[in-house]
Amino acid sequence: MRDMAAVRPNLGRVLPGSSILFLCDMQEKFRHVAYFPQIVSVAARMLKVARLLEVPAVLTEQYPEGLGPTVPELGAEGLRPLAKTCFSMVPAVQQELDTRPQLRSVLLCGIETQACILNTTLDLLDRGLQVHVVVDACSSRSQVDRLVALARMRQSGAFLSTSEGLILQLVGDAAHPQFKEIQKIIKEPAPDSGLLGLFQGQNPLFR
Repeated sequence: MRDMAAVRPNLGRVLPGSSILFLCDMQEKFRHVAYFPQIVSVAARMLKVARLLEVPAVLTEQYPEGLGPTVPELGAEGLRPLAKTCFSMVPAVQQELDTRPQLRSVLLCGIETQACILNTTLDLLDRGLQVHVVVDACSSRSQVDRLVALARMRQSGAFLSTSEGLILQLVGDAAHPQFKEIQKIIKEPAPDSGLLGLFQGQNPLFR
């Protein structure tokens, strides 16, 4: 009899012990990106939950000499930012990936969707990792670029998820000892970042 687990489609489950949070380039000079405050707010939620559940996190900065440091409202104190010029996080975080053989899932937040988020996603998928793009924690200057990049990542095999959906997958059970703290974080819905306008109607990119 065939092993059904071997032929089951990839469900995209996330577990704290095999996940990592990527925080991409939320820097001072990118404050003009559409919905930047909302994106950073949601990414900050993800980071708080990651810390509660002991999910590791990595932080990058694109050319910080010119684009400035990570914005303080992300709450990333204690994370050492990794500087980069590549439009992918993967070369900068290569060592972190190599030291985590149990890693299966990457939760990806930041900007810009059509640039570093897309290229990071493709590089991670190429390594055989599952990528969960936190759609309410990613944006672009152009919302057309944002929309098409989300569709492009989905076509390539990434999972598009909301922050709350991923948080509840990670915690798994209301009996979890950290659930009450996490419940406080998600009690208020994530701020609107224009996603309804992107997904409404029969958008052919998401059929």
